Amino acid sequence: MLKAMSDYLAAQKNISFEYDTNLEVVTKDHQKLLLASSGEVDLSRPDKFRATRKGGFANVEMVFDGKVLTLLGKDANAYAQVDAPGTVDQLVDALRDKYHKPVPGADLLLSNVYDELMHDVKNVKDLGSGVIGGTECDHLAFRAKDVDWQIWIAQGEHPYPCRYVITSIGIAQGPQYSIQISDWEAGTDAKADDFAFKAPAGAKKIDVKELRDIDELPSHFAPGGGK
Repeated sequence: MLKAMSDYLAAQKNISFEYDTNLEVVTKDHQKLLLASSGEVDLSRPDKFRATRKGGFANVEMVFDGKVLTLLGKDANAYAQVDAPGTVDQLVDALRDKYHKPVPGADLLLSNVYDELMHDVKNVKDLGSGVIGGTECDHLAFRAKDVDWQIWIAQGEHPYPCRYVITSIGIAQGPQYSIQISDWEAGTDAKADDFAFKAPAGAKKIDVKELRDIDELPSHFAPGGGK
């Protein structure tokens, strides 16, 4: 079922969807907090991408035209651009490893979802059916070296991911990150102009290191952060 989902996703040239995320944080006194955000994603393989995310601490847009990556902090009306020629797969790796700004549910956007997700998996459970947003799904659970994760895959001829949950097993109370997908569309036409960045009126261009609070985890929630 996971391989069928991976093959289906890889075959889609154009994908768009809306999403809701929940990021759990465990405080030093063992209280579990939940940070919520929502957004939209548009993907045109192999090298076009646009995503928005709005949460309690950030309102962000990310645009990639195959050559330049733009990160826009809407609340600050400031943006940064970096040269990043390549594919969406390469962009996802660079955002995670170089800029430490991972894309929500990035594993699900890659062209080799199955290989990426199955890395270090040592146990798999088929938990039958579940219903996400009114869509009946196949529910699978996996154990890997450092995390447990679950995925709900839409049944039928369009096996897209409806929900993806990652649990950190090495941290007390097992905080989770989850993304739930809705309004899934695939195969729709996309134009290059859809992925061209247009700076808002009065927006200031700054260095990428100067962009603040554009992650799902705001700076004051980081270890050692202020109250």
